[in-house]
Amino acid sequence: MSRRRFLLVLAHPLEDSYATGVATAVRTTLETLGHEVDLLDLYREDFDPRLSDSERSGYFAEGYDPGSAAPFVERLMAADGLVLVFPQWWFNFPAILKGFFDRVFVPGVAFDNDPKGGRIIPRLANIKLFWAFTTTGSPWWVARLYMGDPVRRLLKRGIAAFCAKGVDFRMVTLHDMDRADAARRDAHIERVKALVTRL
Repeated sequence: MSRRRFLLVLAHPLEDSYATGVATAVRTTLETLGHEVDLLDLYREDFDPRLSDSERSGYFAEGYDPGSAAPFVERLMAADGLVLVFPQWWFNFPAILKGFFDRVFVPGVAFDNDPKGGRIIPRLANIKLFWAFTTTGSPWWVARLYMGDPVRRLLKRGIAAFCAKGVDFRMVTLHDMDRADAARRDAHIERVKALVTRL
C-alpha cells in the first residue's frame, strides 16, 4: 500500500493514560509501515474546544473563517486518514474532542451548506480512512444494547458519512475498562496493532 499521512488525534488529560498507550501503539505501527503520522494531542497542545463568538456568528457566511483553529484545520486537510483515540465518558466524547469537531469540522472544510437548505454537502475528499479506538467503563451490553452505541452512531452516521464520501470507517472499543486487568488491556493493544498492520 502507498505511503499515507495520518492525523492521529489523542484526547485524554493524563499523559500516562491507557489511551496514550493505544495512541503510541498506533503511531509506532503506522510509522513502521512507512506512513507519516501527525500526532495531535489535544490536551498537550492546549486545544481550546470553545467555539468563539466570531466563529459562531460567521458559521453560515460564505468564506467561513476558522479563526485560531486554522492551524488545526490545515493539519486535517493535509491528512489522508484520521485516527481518533479517546475514552468514552457518559456515553459520549470528552468535551475537548467534541470541541475539535465543532471548531475544525467546519463549513468550507468538512462540508458545505446546501444553499437550498436542509442537507450538507461532504467536502473531506482527502480523508479516505476514519478510525476510532476507544474505551468505556461500562460492559459492552450497556453501551451497545441499553444505550444503542451512541458514540459509534455519532461518528459513523453523524460525522464520517456527512463529511467524507465512501470513507473506510471503523471503531474498536475496549469495554468494561475499569475492571480490565493488565492481560486484557495488553491483549487489546495487540489487537489494535494487528488491525493497523492490515491497512
